[in-house]
Amino acid sequence: MRFIWSKITHLLLVVLAVTMLTFVMTDRLPADIAAEIAGHGASAAELAEVRERLGLNRPVLLRYATWIGGVCRGEFGKSLITEQPVSTALRSHLPVTLELLALSQLFALLLALPAGIISAWRSGSPLDRVTGTFAFGCASLPNYALAMGLVFLFALKLKLLPATGYTPLNAGIGANLKGFLLPALSIALVEWVTLMRVLRSDLIATLKEDFILLARCKGLPTWRILLVHALRPSCITFITVLGMQTASLIGGAVIIETVFALPGIGRLLVTAIFAQDFPVIQGGVLLITVSYVCINFLVDLCYAALDPRVRTGVTDG
Repeated sequence: MRFIWSKITHLLLVVLAVTMLTFVMTDRLPADIAAEIAGHGASAAELAEVRERLGLNRPVLLRYATWIGGVCRGEFGKSLITEQPVSTALRSHLPVTLELLALSQLFALLLALPAGIISAWRSGSPLDRVTGTFAFGCASLPNYALAMGLVFLFALKLKLLPATGYTPLNAGIGANLKGFLLPALSIALVEWVTLMRVLRSDLIATLKEDFILLARCKGLPTWRILLVHALRPSCITFITVLGMQTASLIGGAVIIETVFALPGIGRLLVTAIFAQDFPVIQGGVLLITVSYVCINFLVDLCYAALDPRVRTGVTDG
């Protein structure tokens, strides 16, 4: 329990630090949002009225304190451009990003786990070299290049999947999944490489341990040695990388969301930055930060489940 509370305290401090830094940085931008709202031909009196209405004349730390107080009450403010509540905008865009994230990580795991296990088991074999070559090819291409290639093959040539567009789940799960297959594959074909290489490296080291030799001497089948005895102690780094990739995709899939016209969080955030819509920027950054710290918290809990020394504070020394 002490371990959990210490992690929660640390993560709350991270959220406060990141949101405060973002608030100060957006306040120091050279753009004048009051001029954008009032119009470029607005008089000084009109600009002053807009700044007063938006509270831009108050000190930045006081405005941050007011904003964070509203967040604690569930009030994220309103968009300066559309006057839509920020919470509503986030709720409408978040499901798209979450579905893209879940499918892309599922595809990445389906590729990385068997490839990493087989490559470690047959290290140095022709199969290992072929897998490594294919992984190197995937890693050398950016996800937007893979996206264009997949669109050309499956949408334009074979006409099996739509090239762009988003279909909500309530319009049919089949049409919804068809619209997400190409974006998810575009991300997964890049993300799986790091997961596979990390798992392969750790598994090779684990398979040289004495307890694996003992399991072999007992006559245990290979599948049991790999999946039961070797896989669990080899997953620490794998889970770390998986957590970092998952967290980064919440706001970092903006290129894929743009290529496939998906209304996700990343696309919303970039649109808000170009429009100087500070409440939406702040709300988006808060969501991404909370997602990061929550996923890192879950990763730490997984560490404690996989290795009891983590939660007890015991080290090898």
